[in-house]
Amino acid sequence: MNSRQRILGGGVQHVLDYLRRMRSENPAFFYAVQDDNGSSNGNIFWADATARMNYHYFGDTIKLDTSYRANCYSVPFATFTGLNHHAQPVLFGCAFLFSESETSLVWLLQTWLQAMSAQKPVSITTDTDHLIQMAIAHVLPETRHRLCKWSILRDTKEKLTHVCQTHPTFEIEFMKCINEAETLEEFESQWKSLLERYYLTDNEFLQSIYIARHHWVPVFMRETFFGDFLSDEDNDAKNTFFDGFVNASTSIQLLIKHYEKAITIWHEKEFNADLDSNNTTPILKTPSPMEKQAADLYTRKVFMKFQQELVETLANPATKIDDSGAITTYHVAKFGEEHKAHTVRFNTLELTANCSCLMFEFSGIICRHVLSVFRAKNVLTLPSQYILKRWTRNAKTGGGGTIEENPLELPSNSQESLTMRHNSLRQEAIKFVEEGAKSIHSYNVAMNALKEAAKKVSAAKKKNTDKTQVTNMVNGCNQGVDEGDIDQADSGQSKLKRAHQGKKKETKKPNKTQLTRKVP
Repeated sequence: MNSRQRILGGGVQHVLDYLRRMRSENPAFFYAVQDDNGSSNGNIFWADATARMNYHYFGDTIKLDTSYRANCYSVPFATFTGLNHHAQPVLFGCAFLFSESETSLVWLLQTWLQAMSAQKPVSITTDTDHLIQMAIAHVLPETRHRLCKWSILRDTKEKLTHVCQTHPTFEIEFMKCINEAETLEEFESQWKSLLERYYLTDNEFLQSIYIARHHWVPVFMRETFFGDFLSDEDNDAKNTFFDGFVNASTSIQLLIKHYEKAITIWHEKEFNADLDSNNTTPILKTPSPMEKQAADLYTRKVFMKFQQELVETLANPATKIDDSGAITTYHVAKFGEEHKAHTVRFNTLELTANCSCLMFEFSGIICRHVLSVFRAKNVLTLPSQYILKRWTRNAKTGGGGTIEENPLELPSNSQESLTMRHNSLRQEAIKFVEEGAKSIHSYNVAMNALKEAAKKVSAAKKKNTDKTQVTNMVNGCNQGVDEGDIDQADSGQSKLKRAHQGKKKETKKPNKTQLTRKVP
């Protein structure tokens, strides 16, 4: 037992008892303990059925948060999170890292991957730690690895405090160089100029983060899907699942209680966002059929971002610069900012477009530049390949990918099917309520249908109970067992299916398949 475990005392056993109880109550609850020279005091990882199912829908991009070290937490609590269809944080697993060696981090990633049915994400964001980088290179070599920009900027302020105090303009120019550079050449030029202007060419810290620029400066990362379309502050600093629930003084016993509280609250937030998206109508700002289409498909938060891009097309006209057969090339720029024009290549036959800003590749939401070209070419509705299903209201009703629907195959003998059935029924119920409340007549029809459905469900439940009791009597057992709840989830080979269609090669430009999650 290491020093940290000795300090935590009986809290570790409390966690293990909790995990065993959760596993006994739900076979799809996954947990594992790293063998620590034969003892039971190694690192601990767990993921409940909901976390594993959420990964099925939203596991294209993830974040491994080990900021407990920088924040001096008493409990070494690490989390795997992502973003759901409302751009809310969603949990994919938790761990206690009592040992932080490369071997332990490799074990953590391999164990998490096992719990997620070996389905690797397109991208992962982590803290700036050399051991973590080595572990990811070993376990997830094809996954694009991004270092947390917020933590690098925080370290920059600490390392260059004297510079910021002496030259108040340095921080402003530094942030502009990092966040506003739109091409690689523009970043390189601004970076060199910045270091020369403040006599920092030989600064070792700046040299180190420059060497790692391909892993954290936005302009180098835009060819890969990370799901980012919020502000940098929301994406990096506040968008954590346990923000406000766990802090430096949280004990390991209290952490388990706060863990359950956070899950409950985020579940309620997702449910409320579902209700808002399905039961209210956003205010449209244009007469465009495309805006109405997007309002009907996207969740509210994602639609608001799309709407912002659509409205901006009015100030960003498309100018044709080349017409070569099926491919037409445009420059799109804001009035008065022609020097910042983006290039859009439009395929007339396939109704596809690629923009130099790479916003769709990076966030999964189409940019104002492509939308401006669509206006010029009289494309009135958004082609299905530009509607990522993970951002739609129906993100959890079937497989991932684009808006083209895939039938949902429910496992018949897995506890995970309970979560899947719950999500599917909830989505259908929300639609039912929305339609049933539109008029007195539809309300009465809906209520009668619900009463009839309740009778049928009750009859089916009774029939299943009678069948189970008979089976148990034949087998000499007097305890009722729901045969649909039996699962071998302990092996980590759950029924979750493959969730994205392709991986980006470092040397190749990604296409839309990188942004989709596919269920066979």
